[in-house]
Amino acid sequence: MSADAPSQSSVVLVDDDPVALGLLTQLVTELETTKVNGFLDPLQAFEWCRRNSLDLLITDQQMPGISGTELIRRLRQEPRCRDVPVLMVTAAQDVAVRREALLLGASDCLSKPFDAVEAGARIRNLLALRRSTQSLARYAASLEEEVQRATAAITAREHEAIVRLARATEYRDWETGAHIVRVAWYSRLIAGGLRLAEQVQDVIFRAAPMHDVGKIGVPDYILLKPSALDDIEFGIMKQHTVLGHRILAGSSSELLQLAADVALTHHERYDGTGYPDGRSGEEIPIAGRIVAVADSYDALTSQRPYKREWPTGLAVAYLQQHAGSHFDPDCVRAFLAAEREIAEIRAAFPDSHGKTAGRESAIRFSA
Repeated sequence: MSADAPSQSSVVLVDDDPVALGLLTQLVTELETTKVNGFLDPLQAFEWCRRNSLDLLITDQQMPGISGTELIRRLRQEPRCRDVPVLMVTAAQDVAVRREALLLGASDCLSKPFDAVEAGARIRNLLALRRSTQSLARYAASLEEEVQRATAAITAREHEAIVRLARATEYRDWETGAHIVRVAWYSRLIAGGLRLAEQVQDVIFRAAPMHDVGKIGVPDYILLKPSALDDIEFGIMKQHTVLGHRILAGSSSELLQLAADVALTHHERYDGTGYPDGRSGEEIPIAGRIVAVADSYDALTSQRPYKREWPTGLAVAYLQQHAGSHFDPDCVRAFLAAEREIAEIRAAFPDSHGKTAGRESAIRFSA
């Protein structure tokens, strides 16, 4: 067979009459590029079809064991056989049988005694239909692959934009790049512990680094102050949530939309005493509730110019004490259940208060 020749089609014939089966075999064999598998027992034919690829089934109706219509019904329940063309051979007067066969999924019916020319034409048409269907399926799969590649490229570019924008905040803040990396990974741990869909976990992971992007609009004398803020300064600092939302909102990107929600709501509290809007409970988007836990834990366990880092045990106790008031208790439970993974993330992305090391951590995160 040449490289351009069509591949051989597999045809299954089922008839308990050896003579009729022989005639059908001869007819089909004379067609080009066909391989015939004949069965006298319909149950054996069914088992063969379940385990092998076929392009056309031709079956008689009246057979011992199971009828042709029952064979069709069983065949259509098999995932690999649902789209295989089926030709039912039955007496012309069996109108009810023909209708039943078509309702069960037969592609066509052939009356017997059949005319060889008509039968050959019907078989060729069904095999051509099978080839066209398979060609369309391959084309659809190819298009799906192209869409997936294009979507992956868009997601990668969005993620790069997210990380680079987050880095802009690093240049003005004392927090290192490791902070946004750890918050992202902690957020994914929590989302996984809550058994959110894998896609949702991934988009939260990618959006979390943007939680403090609004700090880019906070004055240096407040952002870089090496001591606690007074009430007026803290009021200005609170505005970083609104500023972050303004920077990110309005995009058609699902990722940036979620990042905008995270920026706005990660300082809301479960009991409604947070900012900027005093939302409570499930009024706070789940991503905001998740990042609130991740960000708070990392802030507590990290050194800042105005405080020393807390021991992990003390930070854990703080989360437990404020579960249900500051934090969503489900998020706290999901986070603390991943004690080993938390330690691994902390070890993989340690603090380095030089800006260069922070940028290297962000680069590792974006890879």
